[in-house]
Amino acid sequence: MAENSSKMTIWAHIDELRKRLFVAVIALAVTTGISFAIVPWLLDILTVPVGGIQNLQSIEITENIGVFMRISLLSGFILAFPIIIAQVLIFIAPGLEKNEKRWIFITIPVATLLFVAGAAFAYFVMLPVAIPYLISFLGVPTTPRLLSYIKFTTSLIFWLGVGFELPIVVFALAKFRLVTPQTLLKQWRIAIVIISILAAAITPTIDPVNMVILMLPLFLLYLISILFAFIAVR
Repeated sequence: MAENSSKMTIWAHIDELRKRLFVAVIALAVTTGISFAIVPWLLDILTVPVGGIQNLQSIEITENIGVFMRISLLSGFILAFPIIIAQVLIFIAPGLEKNEKRWIFITIPVATLLFVAGAAFAYFVMLPVAIPYLISFLGVPTTPRLLSYIKFTTSLIFWLGVGFELPIVVFALAKFRLVTPQTLLKQWRIAIVIISILAAAITPTIDPVNMVILMLPLFLLYLISILFAFIAVR
């Protein structure tokens, strides 16, 4: 009986996961479809760091369609992010204690705010520094391809948005007793090394200035994560 019960529990979890994934995918599809209407506006915004869309060029026939879909997906993901996070939290909610479930209502807006903050940091801080540097490198006149530029900007915005979720991730790890705030405080030197590696991987340029610009907020997020860990263990 215990084995059958265990099997049913596993299948119940799989079925619940399927439902949550289905809702998240539907939400992403709907918000991506809504984003179709604002792609021209978003394209104008994304091309500001390069001086406008007139400074870009398309070469392949399907390039503009690829750009359209990529911008729509990024916009759709940002709009659907609260719903996606909510589905993840609803899935793990049955394993939480009653007094822990209240954190779900706090986590959704905080996680959304952190992702938007990361995206904003990429757009307002990283791109205005990186784009002129890359275009003027070696003094060779450069006219970027539209698809290449949009891949570059959307990837940077997305991954910095994900990177800014660090406090939420640490909070969850601390809640499940996988890390402690004391350990995080003691290992700050290792954290700097890891942050520098992440900054080197995410930073679109190879110069140390852009790396430092990215490392500073990431280290600040690490300190905020320690605070979140203290809150979690309490």
